[in-house]
Amino acid sequence: MSNERTNDRGVVPALARRALNELLRVPGAAVPGILAPTIFMLGLSAVFGNVTALPGFDGLDKYMAFVLPVGLLQGAGFTGAATGVNMARDIEQGWFDRLLLAPVRRPVLLAGIVASAALRTLIPATALICVGLLFGVKFPGFLDLLIVALLVMIVASASACWGAIIALRFRTQQAAPLMQIGSFMAVLFTAAYAPMALLQPWLKAIATVNPVNYVLTGVRQGFIGSVSWADTWPAFVAGAGLLALLATFAIRGMSRTSD
Repeated sequence: MSNERTNDRGVVPALARRALNELLRVPGAAVPGILAPTIFMLGLSAVFGNVTALPGFDGLDKYMAFVLPVGLLQGAGFTGAATGVNMARDIEQGWFDRLLLAPVRRPVLLAGIVASAALRTLIPATALICVGLLFGVKFPGFLDLLIVALLVMIVASASACWGAIIALRFRTQQAAPLMQIGSFMAVLFTAAYAPMALLQPWLKAIATVNPVNYVLTGVRQGFIGSVSWADTWPAFVAGAGLLALLATFAIRGMSRTSD
């Protein structure tokens, strides 16, 4: 056991550093995670900006402040999906199979893979917040920015685990759409574009049990109001629960691959 623990040392930083080095070699790899949610946020704000006059928005004067957190979660989802695609590429090239032969515990290997997604997601998050501030979104405060950073890192990690599950199942980069659609659907079936009170009953019912909706509420609170413990703790519990569930299946898939 002591030898196994020794072999685990430095694995997470090494794998995370390897994935992050891709941004130095191919800086354009970060563009989709920044560009897509930014265009989406600006487009929705331009077309539906006046919906804040409807009852249920509680006097919110900028619709961009309402949808900016949606873009943050989308950016985290895209980043996690990209990690899954990179993993599928490593599987196709045979590198990942060699990695599984290393005397390292599977949870440690997975942690190294998803850690890069957690760090990389701060790039689109920072860019999106800067764009929002330029268009008049109020500064949420440093406490909320810390909460936002932690929550989007959790979402990116969960999305990376989902990508790993798909990559291990299909073992090809052609499964990339399945990796992307998972996070997209998870964010779509929330109170993403309107408050819960304005949603259709069927969507409201889904959003109520969707853990991502609680994460979205935690990310959104500082942009449209004040930070509260009542909105913060459910966001972290829901995000951590989702991450733990997907990580369990990802580790199971890695164990089956190595058998």
